[in-house]
Amino acid sequence: MSTTTPLTGTTGDSAGAASAPAPGSRRGGILSTARTLATAARVLRQLRHDPRSIALMILVPCVMLVLLRYVFDGSPRTFDSIGASLLGIFPLITMFLVTSIATLRERTSGTLERLLALPLGKGDLIAGYALAFGLLALIQSTLATGLAVWALGLDVVGSPWLLLLVALLDALLGTALGLFVSAFAASEFQAVQFMPAVIFPQLLLCGLFTPRPAMQPVLEAISDVLPMSYAVDGMNQVLRHTDMTGDFVRDVLVVAGCALLVLALGAATLRRRTP
Repeated sequence: MSTTTPLTGTTGDSAGAASAPAPGSRRGGILSTARTLATAARVLRQLRHDPRSIALMILVPCVMLVLLRYVFDGSPRTFDSIGASLLGIFPLITMFLVTSIATLRERTSGTLERLLALPLGKGDLIAGYALAFGLLALIQSTLATGLAVWALGLDVVGSPWLLLLVALLDALLGTALGLFVSAFAASEFQAVQFMPAVIFPQLLLCGLFTPRPAMQPVLEAISDVLPMSYAVDGMNQVLRHTDMTGDFVRDVLVVAGCALLVLALGAATLRRRTP
């Protein structure tokens, strides 16, 4: 499945022709708002010409939710019980796939090497990517949440805005994980291979199929340190409680903290080129 086209280019229209700066001119240790925004704008310009990637990121979660709703057409309570959890899981998976492959193509095409020869630090680059894909994640989460709650009749006791918040954080977590694992892949096929290693164990242990306390104790302990478990728990809190609970706040903070931690690791492990 083709998901992205190489995000070639530079942070400015003529930046590709710029020569490498003199040593000491790079400010890689400090995040620059201007350089981060320029990187995000470049990524968004490239994605604008890649409708397949946009469709994958924005439309596929919505299509999956529609299919899920009518799979359980005769049992709407079943859709209510798992629909909220999958509302967060679908965006995480799609953002993971697209982001990991897009970043890898940047590196294999030589774009990252050219960009990092400019006064652009790794932190600026990762933050720019996160901002660009985060904007798409916001659009994706808004559409999926609106579709699930108001069109497909997902019955939630709490506020749909809290549901949207968790869905957005899940999509951002998928973006961060995709940026991180792209550093360890040498090809697009290897990037896709990381999905069974990174996503599937979390999917099995997050509490979607059975409550986590009912799992074998070792598996339950493992699930306690996986971010997707807290994403599902957060969705379930909104599903069952009218007000924001302490557990919900904990779940949101854990997912957001994991996303920030993985982004920092992504900046630390970012490579200029693929060996």
